[in-house]
Amino acid sequence: MSRIAYVNGRYVPHAHAMVHVEDRGYQFADGVYEVCEVRGGRMIDERRHMERLARSLRELQISQPMPPSALGVVMRETIRRNKVRDGIVYLQVTRGVARRDHVFPEGEVPPSVVVTARSADPGKAERQAADGIAVITVPENRWPRVDIKSVSLLPNVLAKQAAKEAGAREAWFVDTDGMVTEGGSTNAWIVTMDGVLVTHPADIGILRGITRTVVLEVASRQGLRVEERAFSVEEAYAAREAFITAASTIVMPVVRIDGRPIGNGHPGSIARDLRAAFHEVAEIAL
Repeated sequence: MSRIAYVNGRYVPHAHAMVHVEDRGYQFADGVYEVCEVRGGRMIDERRHMERLARSLRELQISQPMPPSALGVVMRETIRRNKVRDGIVYLQVTRGVARRDHVFPEGEVPPSVVVTARSADPGKAERQAADGIAVITVPENRWPRVDIKSVSLLPNVLAKQAAKEAGAREAWFVDTDGMVTEGGSTNAWIVTMDGVLVTHPADIGILRGITRTVVLEVASRQGLRVEERAFSVEEAYAAREAFITAASTIVMPVVRIDGRPIGNGHPGSIARDLRAAFHEVAEIAL
């Protein structure tokens, strides 16, 4: 089946989906994005994603291209046209097309909007969760405003490539104090030997992951103790469990960090239970 993309008001074949050479997303990474899980043909946590998108746009002073409800219609139509039952839908908004200049363009420049959707194999994800994944640690080298879901992701790209070359799935950024911030495309979690969930506070030092937010609610319902605080690499090495969260992975157990086994080297029960209960709490669009 030929994939379909939405580009600035038109649904076009994916192979012919294009933006202008002077789109500021291409020239300056001057834009933001969201990735929503699609499950059973329906978007997961659409409201939360639209709220975060609106915040990112405000922080960069980019105009809202259309009301959130209209964006939702476009995303659902893109999902429908691509016949995606399980997978992701990607939304990107940039400041638009203007003569190349570092300062914001003057006058009314409409934001550019791109939406794509693709299928994923849920069985493959479940098999991966059953085995667990490996992560490596890399020095934190990103700009301070990683709380904005910007398309400027070159440090993340390099970190993810380093993880791949090391035979791992993810890379965790570590700041100058030796504290883990988050992953290249995920939030990072550990479980202490006392069964306490620990994850970095969602200030401007990390992205406030939508999946992270839902997992916090799942943990509360399960009566788990959670501490939103920084944790060190050494604390991660000594953890009972570790896992990552993101729309594309949900809750994914981590069994090795920098080649060292975590806990008994197998996915832990807390991560498994959080993953199993996730969609009981997440908002599933109609």
